[in-house]
Amino acid sequence: MLGRLNFIENKYEELSIKISDPAIMQDQKEWQKLCKEHAELEIITLKYREYKKVEEDIEADKEIIKEETDKELKDMAQEELKELIKEKEDLDQELKLLLLPKDPNDEKNVFIEIRAGAGGEEAALFAANLCRMYTRYAERKNWKVETISVNATDIGGFKEIVFMIKGKGAYSRLKYESGVHRVQRVPDTESSGRIHTSTATVAVLPEVEDVDIVINQNDLRIDVFRASGHGGQCVNTTDSAVRITHLPTGIVVSCQDEKSQLKNKEKAMKVLKARIYEKAESERRESIAEDRKSQVGTGDRSERIRTYNYPQGRVTDHRIGLTLYKLEYILDGDIDEIIGALVTVDQSEKMKDLGNN
Repeated sequence: MLGRLNFIENKYEELSIKISDPAIMQDQKEWQKLCKEHAELEIITLKYREYKKVEEDIEADKEIIKEETDKELKDMAQEELKELIKEKEDLDQELKLLLLPKDPNDEKNVFIEIRAGAGGEEAALFAANLCRMYTRYAERKNWKVETISVNATDIGGFKEIVFMIKGKGAYSRLKYESGVHRVQRVPDTESSGRIHTSTATVAVLPEVEDVDIVINQNDLRIDVFRASGHGGQCVNTTDSAVRITHLPTGIVVSCQDEKSQLKNKEKAMKVLKARIYEKAESERRESIAEDRKSQVGTGDRSERIRTYNYPQGRVTDHRIGLTLYKLEYILDGDIDEIIGALVTVDQSEKMKDLGNN
């Protein structure tokens, strides 16, 4: 680890010189690229320098304890040494986490797709509950939510809803939500009080930049049609809705949220790129590491990840065996405790992998 940290510190110092060079500053694209790399390395470098300073202070205190004859000074050094050793252990842990391989998508905005699964109308109502949960979570983070497309039911459920959450680090927090969510509760229409089990699937996709993926326009079939459902007269009387089919993969995306056909097309293209990117990434992950799946799951939307049990007021995340008896708060968007636990387990797994390599 120390070898890697020394290399990073040297690289950081080299970049510090480069970004101050007037000749390099003239090439704005290159200069911005170097500044971004410099900023990424700065976090690790400053933490490493803090670590080295603590190490120096530990050695100084050890020297005082060994050589000093004054008892009071010795005792002070002993106390300080205990604190410094604890500080060094904490910094060591922080540095290990900083050295973990970064997910290049972590800082990106996300698309969330929620679809009703088994359970008919009750599953659609649960999909609406999940949509509200993520929307409230986004509000707590001061992130922006933008609807892409909705297929609603007559009683307020969603057969399918696709929306975008815009905010720094949105993907890093929400990527663990992909999979099958299960609900156990007594539906309002159930006269005998029997508990029903329903499901909804969630897919979390990072927003894809143009440089990430290139789509051949000849591979697309674009259809326009009249928007249906909620949205007012203006939406429903013009051919503003857009459906894009990617012929090689068969992926179909629709968007009818905007009154403008052009805006709907732009939104649909963003979702299409995200789905194509996710498909390619999923295939890549499967080919590389079938036997090294993280304990928190693969992000596969067919994997059951969580149960929301209304009669007991509990939520259980099956991937890490975490159960919380705060269903009402969680459905109101208070999901940071679950996400934090998932992040911790994921980091632990990656640190194990790093130690085994």
